[in-house]
Amino acid sequence: MAGGLSLVTTAALVLLGLGTLGLEIQYRLRPGNQLELTRGEWNLDLSDNRHYVLRGEMEFQNLTSNLEIMIPEVSAQLTLLSKASLDGINHTIKVIPAHIDAGAREDNYWFGYIVKAQKTTRIKVLIEIEGTDLKALQSAWVKVKYMTYGPQGRIPKVRHLVLPLQYPDPAVIPNKRVVEGVAEVYPIRTHLLTHIDDPVEVIKRYVLPHAQAGDIVTLGETPVALMQGRFYHPSQIKPGWVAQRVCYFFMPTSSLATACGMQTLVNQVGSVRVLFAIVVGTIAKLLGKPGVFYQLAGEQARLIDDVTGTLPPYDQFIVLGPDDPENVVNTLQKETGLGAAIVDVNDLKAVKILAATSGLSTALIEQALRGNPAGNADEQTPLVLIRPL
Repeated sequence: MAGGLSLVTTAALVLLGLGTLGLEIQYRLRPGNQLELTRGEWNLDLSDNRHYVLRGEMEFQNLTSNLEIMIPEVSAQLTLLSKASLDGINHTIKVIPAHIDAGAREDNYWFGYIVKAQKTTRIKVLIEIEGTDLKALQSAWVKVKYMTYGPQGRIPKVRHLVLPLQYPDPAVIPNKRVVEGVAEVYPIRTHLLTHIDDPVEVIKRYVLPHAQAGDIVTLGETPVALMQGRFYHPSQIKPGWVAQRVCYFFMPTSSLATACGMQTLVNQVGSVRVLFAIVVGTIAKLLGKPGVFYQLAGEQARLIDDVTGTLPPYDQFIVLGPDDPENVVNTLQKETGLGAAIVDVNDLKAVKILAATSGLSTALIEQALRGNPAGNADEQTPLVLIRPL
């Protein structure tokens, strides 16, 4: 009898274990609170130097196949960046529901809303800025905070947006630099480039007024990535086991020396590839051959800029390298007629060409950019026009 009870107990424990394992597998395969907010479409209405109005329309997307996700809370916060004091400048920011089946309340209260599986709903964000003189304003950093409520409970999320507020006059002739025997070089000033910009339109606006046949335009790799929306706030990144351990193998000045910076690479290429690269790279380094990790981990490993790696307010974000740079330069040439290249240049006279249209002399581009005419500070000259001599 005792043996029978033991057998029954053992069988029950096995069934319980299998059931628990099945539940765990099923849980891990479930999508959870997969509701995301797009960066949306934005317009700047400038009435005069005392009053700005920014209008945005953003969309909530329920990415699950069969789950309803609720949005019990939505709010927005605005940070202004300026070349001068913000004293005397006031602003308001409002989030307005734009559901197809429900209107907004007069008191601006956000009422809880359910987004059904694979459905969407929209919001409008209205920003007004007033002051005696707004000429010094540069950009607006918008944080739209929202709460998702679903099978994983309450999960807070934030959508970060950066919007330009000042636009340089594209007719102003850029300063010329001469690289003897190589080229004339013109750093081109632009507004703060963001996700609402398109590289082709930026080139048409700021470069074509000064370009001639045979000229070459180069774009910094970070501005291209920013226009593609490839930047993440560290609060959006959850470092895993691999990132938390591998990051200690890098110098403190490396963009991969933090768990969040490393996790962005893991998200791009996978944890197995990163682990393989660090093991083989470490062995190779001990044998006197550095740089193997970056060869094995892929191009993005060299291009990631961690916090403080670029100009404000992007100094608060982790910026990836650009996506499909070859397609970007080919599209630019097709639409503008200019030879184009995406480059990574620093003050140490290092020039790396990520992509260039066919027929261009990479040696000429490297010579022309070796002095880093675009700068690494807040010059806001992400474009360089090269005129071969």
